[in-house]
Amino acid sequence: MNAVSIFTLILGLGLIAWLSARAKAMRLASASSEAGPAAHRRPLLHSLPGFHGWYAALWVVAPAMLFMAVWANVMPALVTDRVLHDPAAATLPLDPMSRGAILSEARNVAQGGAQVAFDPRANALVEPYRAAQRLYSLGGAIVALMLAFAGGAYAFTRVRPDFRARNKVERVVMGALLTASLIAIITTVGIVASLLWESLRFFSFVNPFDFLFGTKWSPQSAALGYGSDNAFGAVPLFWGTIFIGAIIAMVVAIPLGLMSAVYLTQYAKPRARAWLKPILEVLAGVPTVVYGYFAALTIAPNMRDFAVMLGIPNASSESALAAGLVMGVMIIPFVSSMADDSIASVPQAMRDGSLAMGATTSETIRQVLVPAALPGVVGGVLLAVSRAIGETMIVVMAAGLAANLTLNPFASVTTVTTQIVQLLTGDQEFDSPKTLAAFALGLVLFVVTLLLNIVALRVVKRYREAYE
Repeated sequence: MNAVSIFTLILGLGLIAWLSARAKAMRLASASSEAGPAAHRRPLLHSLPGFHGWYAALWVVAPAMLFMAVWANVMPALVTDRVLHDPAAATLPLDPMSRGAILSEARNVAQGGAQVAFDPRANALVEPYRAAQRLYSLGGAIVALMLAFAGGAYAFTRVRPDFRARNKVERVVMGALLTASLIAIITTVGIVASLLWESLRFFSFVNPFDFLFGTKWSPQSAALGYGSDNAFGAVPLFWGTIFIGAIIAMVVAIPLGLMSAVYLTQYAKPRARAWLKPILEVLAGVPTVVYGYFAALTIAPNMRDFAVMLGIPNASSESALAAGLVMGVMIIPFVSSMADDSIASVPQAMRDGSLAMGATTSETIRQVLVPAALPGVVGGVLLAVSRAIGETMIVVMAAGLAANLTLNPFASVTTVTTQIVQLLTGDQEFDSPKTLAAFALGLVLFVVTLLLNIVALRVVKRYREAYE
């Protein structure tokens, strides 16, 4: 039996257990209500019948699924060990690498990944592999079903009027929620720990001061053996990230996003707002690779022609301006949504008071609503900046890969995320400064985006405390 069939069968048994336990609990509740004068002799049902059903279903599904998860990791080793004891494995070489390659090829054919193996010795092991997989798959399925039946029988015997099924089920749900929270926390800790460890290895090769304040970025020269003393200056990368994501993109996103929010909250009719706001927020759901194609094929050539028209020599088709403009359009919904919510949350009394004093609608917006909503708007801008500086595809396709320290928006520049992709593309040695530099760049990017998010959340929290 394959894993999907076993999974479906276990869920079916869980459904049967849920229905059976629920029906038994309903019969007990009915018997208690129909007992008449002797009702005080029968305890009323402590938990609703649905909780008894969920309790039984959990006892059927949870042990069986837990066993199958463990068995899925144990079974490959058992299958391989059984194949190695087969007479057909006597011709395998003693070299672990060669033997592993032959076994992997035979396993791939046995699982249907290929029709035939190139090595004749692997072809001889296909049938032993299939037999071992059938044996251990059947054994695992039998054990899982036995656990499901045993768990269901145990839970069914616990269905009594005084049994606190609700408390048990809620405890399991709370444990599941706690586990989900811990998984998120542990994942974050693991990411930070891996970045720190690999970054420390990088800084054992390269001086941190040279990395953070150097102005020459040339990891390829270090990989070719020309030395790494002056090859990992990341200032051009930091500047390119700020230039594209925090300057050009924000020049586009902040005015357009803020004016969109003002129009939608103050001037648009309800019917127009119901259409325009979802259409505007669709921009946030467009894949970044689509924005990258648009930037590379449409915006970048137009920016080059514009630069030539201005008399700028040697204008490149890959420029910071092209990437920044498209990135600004991409993050408009971040600014617009936060500004929209902030302006809409300003108390109506402030609007009415301003209008009652004789101010026009535009004066009320400019002098009352926007200043009152400014903390929320600033929070949205900071969140948009953190999103922009982490963007990769638009920069790769429209801004280029040259690490230039320049103020010319028509020049080709690169960013931290683009260099991380370039450094980790293909087969790399994780003992060289060239590859480890990606982790140091990732650590810097992580710290910067974390600080931006913390500041944004603190600003938004202060705003909410003021107006809720």
